[in-house]
Amino acid sequence: MLKRMMLTWILIAIAAVAVLKTAPAVQTVASNDGILRLHVIANSDSEPDQSAKLAVRDALLPLFQKAESYRDAREYLLHHGKDLQRTAEAVLESRGLDYGVQLSLGTESFPDRVYGDLAFPAGEYDALCVRLGRAEGHNWWCVLFPPLCIVSEDGEPVDLDDIELESSVWTYLKTLIGDRR
Repeated sequence: MLKRMMLTWILIAIAAVAVLKTAPAVQTVASNDGILRLHVIANSDSEPDQSAKLAVRDALLPLFQKAESYRDAREYLLHHGKDLQRTAEAVLESRGLDYGVQLSLGTESFPDRVYGDLAFPAGEYDALCVRLGRAEGHNWWCVLFPPLCIVSEDGEPVDLDDIELESSVWTYLKTLIGDRR
């Protein structure tokens, strides 16, 4: 039993070293130029308002899938702002919510954030801000361009809570020691 436990710990240590050596280095974005962010602020922290915030996000994200540059994304915003507004309002209306939507394109402060192997330092970024109702609830943000908002292959937004990661090393180790869960 002791040998098996020691072997398990040795294998875990070896796996940890292998994972750490192969992990990609995080690269910090050097400039805020050419970056466009999306910021959606909920009316309140109530469950219906938070759910509406995510539904508005889900309705807006696919509209930016064709943008191939910062300029494309910004031009789309400038020329289709009313369509974006109507899309967000339609989401609220479909949920029986009668508060409005305010869209603005400007500069906003964002905290540090890492997306994959890219680190975005805290600072001022160009952003489309979508304020729902009183805009007093928790918010959601991502990077519209370069496109780092997570969406599926068919352009639909992916909920981060639905993503499951699996480690082949961990799976192998579980077969060696037997999964006791």
